[in-house]
Amino acid sequence: MSTRYKIKVSYDGTNYSGWQVQPKLKTVQGDIERLLAEMTEQKHVRVESSGRTDTGVHARAQVAHFDLPKEVDAKYFQRGLNAQLDRDIRITTMEKVSKDFHARFSAVGKEYRYFIYNGLIVPPTKRLYRLQEGRPLDIEKMRIAADLLVGEHDFAPFAANRRVPIKDTVRTIHSFYVRKHGADITLEVQGNGFLYKMVRGLAGFLVHVGMGRMEPEAVHDILAHGKRTAKVQTAQPHGLFLWKVFY
Repeated sequence: MSTRYKIKVSYDGTNYSGWQVQPKLKTVQGDIERLLAEMTEQKHVRVESSGRTDTGVHARAQVAHFDLPKEVDAKYFQRGLNAQLDRDIRITTMEKVSKDFHARFSAVGKEYRYFIYNGLIVPPTKRLYRLQEGRPLDIEKMRIAADLLVGEHDFAPFAANRRVPIKDTVRTIHSFYVRKHGADITLEVQGNGFLYKMVRGLAGFLVHVGMGRMEPEAVHDILAHGKRTAKVQTAQPHGLFLWKVFY
């Protein structure tokens, strides 16, 4: 009888081709699965996550689970994982859970944060974790636009086409805050789920609103159109963090 374990994973996505295993590419899931197989002397250990993150996207608290053939001491096993993983991946918690827990299907919501540096010179310590925009951004207009996005909507116009049919593109955004501290601007969005590159689409739209290229009320026309248009640009990946998964 196998035992299921839940882990929280923090990672710097700069050097990874996203979370999901891909042939001949370095991925977060791939590195963890490879190490788990080595440590347990299994041919393969499958790690299921709350969702994928794209190339260059980071995570403060990705959640995943896996099954091991024998029960282990979670505390010491976690230490063993961290001792052998690259330093840009860390297992921050590990615990035994019931077999009916599923990192993806048990999740009821997520929080993402997108970080912008609104200045001409990005500090070197932030360059890998901020979208730089040197032109002044109108924070109040960005906040108005963010407020208009809260609620249940068909967010297809803000998602990228993965070339895979999606039956339902309706999602609910519970809260969307735009915070400013000095040159740092943080977009904090919580929802019951997010479409492919949806958060980066929302961030790109808010940046354009802040630059004065669109008014906040353009949200209504974009959502009404029902499809992705050139009005919505996908923001760069390195400003995005998967911040929290809710269960």
